[in-house]
Amino acid sequence: MRLTIPVAKVLAALLAEPEAPRYGLDLMGLTGLPSGTLYPVLHRLRAAGWLAADWEDADPVAAGRPARRYYRLTGEGIRSARLALAELRALVPAERAGADPAGVPAW
Repeated sequence: MRLTIPVAKVLAALLAEPEAPRYGLDLMGLTGLPSGTLYPVLHRLRAAGWLAADWEDADPVAAGRPARRYYRLTGEGIRSARLALAELRALVPAERAGADPAGVPAW
């Protein structure tokens, strides 16, 4: 998996609460990515087996909105994402990445 900045942002957002299902608009807010960038990233992560996606079981008429597709990292996705982000952090000097005092880059 090629780890681009958008991919890193999505992975970091999903790893913040790995068991919490996230939907597209939620992820756009967390990452600051537009839908045209976010959804191709989600597709790549699903194709790699890092991400699972399921439609919610809700009646769109009763909910007053379209059904949401929820995404969550798979077990392999959690392991691979943690490793990939750790490798990325090791490559980027903390002061250059705008990192917090703990050394976490501010993507």
